[in-house]
Amino acid sequence: MHVVVNAAQSVDGKLATRCREQLRISGPEDFDRVDRVRAAADAVLVGVGTVLADDPHLTLDEEDRRVQRLRNGRPGHPARVVVDSEGRTPTDARILDDAATTYLLVSPATAEERREALTAAGAEVVAVDEETDGGHVDLAAGFAALADRGVDRLMVEGGGEVIYSCFAAGLVDELHVYVGSLVVGGRDAPTLADGEGFTEAFPRLDLVDAERLDDGIVLSYEVRGDAE
Repeated sequence: MHVVVNAAQSVDGKLATRCREQLRISGPEDFDRVDRVRAAADAVLVGVGTVLADDPHLTLDEEDRRVQRLRNGRPGHPARVVVDSEGRTPTDARILDDAATTYLLVSPATAEERREALTAAGAEVVAVDEETDGGHVDLAAGFAALADRGVDRLMVEGGGEVIYSCFAAGLVDELHVYVGSLVVGGRDAPTLADGEGFTEAFPRLDLVDAERLDDGIVLSYEVRGDAE
């Protein structure tokens, strides 16, 4: 599986304010770029925190791109994936409508009755037996389950905890980050890669492109390999 991480951050590396409120960092040109990246993916992944905070839809904005996917024998929209260890996705979340397939990666901590309720709401619940020491879904095992379901190219859109976990597991192949021309500040504001953080071994990136869009810049990297 090829994994592409995409995010937008302020100059000081914040994804949102310290209140975890959604923040408009980029503009129309970058929104179109993100739509192109989504259109090329088989699935788009977020963490449950993003679902609870933003209630995203994660479908394509441009009808022409949806039509082109259909002409190529693919679903009109990429599948949607939520990393949701305890099954906290609301049953009325927009991501559970019938616009596209939605996979929920859950751990053994999710009760059977909760799994049944999410299935009834429209999700395809994927139980991942492997979990981390903190009880979270083991992403390597979860991604393998997605690959078994035909996901060859996965776009990861956040939040910071999920992005960090992807890097920590050595699963990321590309990183695209839009840096907007604003300062957010706040020691508790979410960053591109939250979680425990790296202290000795760090993922190494190669800068392959830089493109000015709106009033910011998109930095594109290839990941050299595991943290070193």
